[in-house]
Amino acid sequence: MSIIDAAAAAARATDDQIKDRIRLDSIAIRDFRNLERVDLELPPEGAVVVGDNGHGKTNFLEAIYYLQIMRSIRDARDQDLTRFDTAGFHISAQAHTPKGRDISVGFDRNAKRKKVLHDGTEIRRLSDALGVLPCVMFSPRDLELVSGSPTERRRYLDLVLALTDRKYLHALQNYRANLARRNAALRNAARRGSADDEQQVAVWEPALAEHGSVLIEARARWVRDSAADFSAVVQRMGEKGKSHIRYVSPFANSEARRDVLLAAFEEKRALDLRRGMTHVGPHRDDLELTLDGRDLRLFGSAGQQRSAAIALRLLEAATLRDHSGAEPLLLLDDPFAELDIRRAARILVMLEERGLGQTILVVPREADIPPGLMRLDRLQITSGTIKPWVPRGVAPTITQGAHP
Repeated sequence: MSIIDAAAAAARATDDQIKDRIRLDSIAIRDFRNLERVDLELPPEGAVVVGDNGHGKTNFLEAIYYLQIMRSIRDARDQDLTRFDTAGFHISAQAHTPKGRDISVGFDRNAKRKKVLHDGTEIRRLSDALGVLPCVMFSPRDLELVSGSPTERRRYLDLVLALTDRKYLHALQNYRANLARRNAALRNAARRGSADDEQQVAVWEPALAEHGSVLIEARARWVRDSAADFSAVVQRMGEKGKSHIRYVSPFANSEARRDVLLAAFEEKRALDLRRGMTHVGPHRDDLELTLDGRDLRLFGSAGQQRSAAIALRLLEAATLRDHSGAEPLLLLDDPFAELDIRRAARILVMLEERGLGQTILVVPREADIPPGLMRLDRLQITSGTIKPWVPRGVAPTITQGAHP
């Protein structure tokens, strides 16, 4: 049996073979990017949205993903997500999740205020809403996880861990807040040159050391626990050689991590005062990805880098599954566009073997749907409007109707 045939065979797995899955039953979107009005009911296995580039396919996936992190996956400001000349946007969904069913978020552009409801109850702190709709997005842009700057990989680690570890989320919020205050004090010192400037900087360092040590410990543990799976996935993608993932931090192997980190802030304080920024801490660390000891960011081919990026997304999906007890929703933004057919088929086989969750795939053409996902019902998107797909006169099985 060829690998393509294996992918198609694996795709025929029944729901009885899957213990539990996150399921998006329906979604309503108002004035989000170019999506003026979308009301969809989705079947349990998912759907394919077909449409030319620039018509809103990625915007649709971003709206779904927004319900997990309550902000743009592309780091856009909420006011920039609002459709032109409208007062705000609103996204609501009915979903099958371990934490509830009804999720909605609305943003008022004039008041610059966001309101989140979960099962009819307003969530006062946005951090309490994180992760209510567990999902993972795959896209060609994931290549930046490997080829991009350390910022991309730190952001990946922070997102995966913040969604699955409340202690990590708390530490991350506090670390970032105290880092911003220390950097502000450093900039003030550069302007004033006062004798009291050093103390104004040092006052933030104990909190940075306390919360930073939590971040470093959690990152190092997650990377250590995930290393074998990362290597196995890259190998199954067809890459020859030994792959490895390593958390790069001068404090990762220190037992007295808090004290060592505090001493490092003190040691670098003079340099920081001269340059107006904090040069040490978990905000400077990296995630190293190698193949046969060679840094994939510098020496990996495009294919090798894509294999490593896919492996990271699969690790993310596994982490969300372990945390929630259910397969996360899979959002596939034309992820096979720049992959050869064998790599694409291997991805599908691996996804099916672990129990493919409800899948929302967007592609520019019907011919771009991979064999393993041909069974999914289809929709058509044109200029932000999503309608049922009607091939060869067959009535659609997905309806677009009123949603409260």
